[in-house]
Amino acid sequence: MVDGKDASRKLARHAAGLQYDAIPLAMRELTKQCVLDTLGVAIGASGVNEEARLVHEYVSDLGGKAESTIWGFGGKAPAPWAAFVNGSLGHMLDYDDVSDGGHVSISTIPPGFAIAEKLAASGTQVNGKDFIAAIVAGTDIHTRLSLGIDIPDWTMAEGWFATQLFGFISGSATAGRLLKLDEEKMENALGIGYNQMSGSRQMAVGAATHMRAMQAGFAGQAATAGAEMARRGIIGDKEFLEGRYGFFHNYVRTGTPNWDAVVGELGTRFPLLNTHGFKVWPACAYTRPTNAATLILRDTYQLKPEDIEAITIVGGTGGTQLLCEPLEKKRRPKVSIDGKFSIPFTTGVMMARGNVTLRDYTEEGLNDPAALAMADKVSYRADPNAKMGRGGSGGSIGMVAVEIKTKDGRVLTSRPDSVPGDPKQRVGWDVISTKFRDCVSFAAKPIAAANIDRAIEDRKSTRLNSSH
Repeated sequence: MVDGKDASRKLARHAAGLQYDAIPLAMRELTKQCVLDTLGVAIGASGVNEEARLVHEYVSDLGGKAESTIWGFGGKAPAPWAAFVNGSLGHMLDYDDVSDGGHVSISTIPPGFAIAEKLAASGTQVNGKDFIAAIVAGTDIHTRLSLGIDIPDWTMAEGWFATQLFGFISGSATAGRLLKLDEEKMENALGIGYNQMSGSRQMAVGAATHMRAMQAGFAGQAATAGAEMARRGIIGDKEFLEGRYGFFHNYVRTGTPNWDAVVGELGTRFPLLNTHGFKVWPACAYTRPTNAATLILRDTYQLKPEDIEAITIVGGTGGTQLLCEPLEKKRRPKVSIDGKFSIPFTTGVMMARGNVTLRDYTEEGLNDPAALAMADKVSYRADPNAKMGRGGSGGSIGMVAVEIKTKDGRVLTSRPDSVPGDPKQRVGWDVISTKFRDCVSFAAKPIAAANIDRAIEDRKSTRLNSSH
């Protein structure tokens, strides 16, 4: 039986020592795909979201050493600030990949690129294999921390945003691995990350807020800076997991950690392979099951908008309810991010269009009469028998049903157990590459077709190039 003794040090040892050749081929390939996906959604946000311009202007005005590229805009900034902008950009579209523990890639890849470019600028080249190993170290720790909590829908109940919360540690692991920190300094880096932990889910409640995107940026900035501090000898919190005031005591509060999930089979078991999901629709993960169910019913029964009397989302509480209430506001989102956090609106789009794209969350899309007419037909009904889910790659998969009542009196129901992009319905390089091309077409600074092609091919290999 695995216990929590020296858990913090074990994770530090794992992060510091993980080698590319020891990583399973499937995990290497998934990580390469994650890098392309993350670059694409971040670059796309640069030309779509108003807050992208604001954070870019803020960091540009700060000045400082030109160390690391700001994606989509071009130009460089000090590494922590580049990680902040890129991490924020990567979550602005809510199109970034998901897993147990939230959005693992946006928590690790921006700090990874920021440190790699900074090292390159000082004459120390980072090879692609080391880069992939560093990303894997971070995403593995991120996922393990989440799986160690045996409390269904814990983040929702406690009000935490897992992406940011775990990102302080997972991003630190990635940055520290690239800086070649030894075991002791890696533990310091993770402990520094822990001391900065935060991330409230209040950003998903009420009016529009830019914090939904920027939380990943805050974690990336802190992780990048913290790893550099550790390299210089600054000592972080020890026993940040298992200690008297460690993570499980302070943030989880109830329940006994599943220490096997946290530190069992380090280096041989990579749980991300079983929990990771790419988004094929650009909205909050909790919309994915309802999108999938709506599309299944639409295609199976050849439904047209004029056939629909009513659409009911049937599910438990937690994320599904959060994205359905208050109903009238959710049917009429005013800004892009509110639309992405609305099941009624997104379901309306899917029923009206047969797909959900980035264009549906533009000003024109948010005011589309066909989508709004269908959104008006969407309501929510709690299912008291539904069990809470873990969140994970599919949000409420298996716990949410879509019930469509047609004008001819039929009641049609779908409750999918997986969605496109998840382990049961994996997507390959073709889908991810197409998504990348679509996203970067929105870039603030246009990208030549040849550079887009090269970026895709670089990601399929172990070549390291982030100046897109």
